[in-house]
Amino acid sequence: MTQAGRQGSPRNGSGRTSAGHQSARTQGAGGAGRGQRDFSKGGGDRPFKRPKPREEAFIDPDLNPAGSAPESGDRNGAKPAARKPAARKPAARKPGAGKVPGTPGALKPKPRIGAGAAKATGSSAFGGERFGQNLGPVRKPARKRGPRGPVPQSELHDADGVRLQKVMASAGVASRRVCEEMIAEGRVEVDGQVVTELGMRVDPKASVIHVDGLRIQLDENMVYMVFNKPKGVVSTMEDPDGRPCVSDFVRNHHGERLFHVGRLDVATEGLLLLTNDGELANRLTHPSYEVPKTYLVQVRGPFPQGVGAQLKAGVELEDGIASVDSFKLVDSTPGHVLIEVVLHSGKNRIVRRLFDAVGFPVLRLVRVKVGPIGLGDQRQGSIRNLGKQEVGHLLASVGL
Repeated sequence: MTQAGRQGSPRNGSGRTSAGHQSARTQGAGGAGRGQRDFSKGGGDRPFKRPKPREEAFIDPDLNPAGSAPESGDRNGAKPAARKPAARKPAARKPGAGKVPGTPGALKPKPRIGAGAAKATGSSAFGGERFGQNLGPVRKPARKRGPRGPVPQSELHDADGVRLQKVMASAGVASRRVCEEMIAEGRVEVDGQVVTELGMRVDPKASVIHVDGLRIQLDENMVYMVFNKPKGVVSTMEDPDGRPCVSDFVRNHHGERLFHVGRLDVATEGLLLLTNDGELANRLTHPSYEVPKTYLVQVRGPFPQGVGAQLKAGVELEDGIASVDSFKLVDSTPGHVLIEVVLHSGKNRIVRRLFDAVGFPVLRLVRVKVGPIGLGDQRQGSIRNLGKQEVGHLLASVGL
């Protein structure tokens, strides 16, 4: 395009030439007259207005010390009236925000923190323990005897012993201060008697201490383990035929001799307790304590109705009538059924014999729980130590 074409183009204004633009710039640079407009800093036909100088806020030296700036508000530095914090908008986008609290799917209320709030975690026995499973409070059966009378401290006090709260803190129950609160609240028993006085001393080797029904194991030589037995492992410490046995797994975890509580046949998998506590092992296996054991049983389906009621009512076996405490259908797939049964009988191969008697041979059998102790997500073939809270629940389940 020629120079003349560029001068008349729409981009160059209303047909003004370059000379006209140069003339306007020259007048703006030289200072426009009173009736003239300054186009040097403004656009279009709007005149340029210089901004007014900003007024500085007055600082009273009597009200504001040197170096401090007045707060926003009055020019004299007066403090503005206190404003209430704006209410926080509810999280409307969160799922369940519009539902009534307590209904399914509603948001859970946050715990209140204050003087009336619940005590911090750790006020319960072994509440701060990070090892093992948290089994909650101990469910103790109601006592048939009348209330116990007050026991003089002199009968339980051992002048050469250790302070009770120190023994509890050393056992990992809680801090010494929290242990003192537990004693004052009447939550601690020594040799079966409730103790509420803080000055009592006990012999850690001879005294039996319970906190909230949990037995405190003061003997550090006691070992309690859970072994997830795989299929094909014999439930013995030694096998003359050279088959894999429990000792093959224990040697890598502990040097002390342990023995297993109960047995599982070679084809059965799952939980097997290992310990050197002979009294606990005897009570767990004795039929009078009726320790429940939970199994997952896989059989061929379909499984008709009425068979579960038959197992609960009792089935005649070669050594007498046997039954299950509970029966629950867990899962069903084409050709297979998974069933959970709980029973306290310790007879040999009792679960397999029960299902054989009703016409459903067991395809796979796994023990997942003994008393309060469960496998959880423990890997098969692995061994883990029980937590102190788990040990307390296990001892309480057999009256220790």
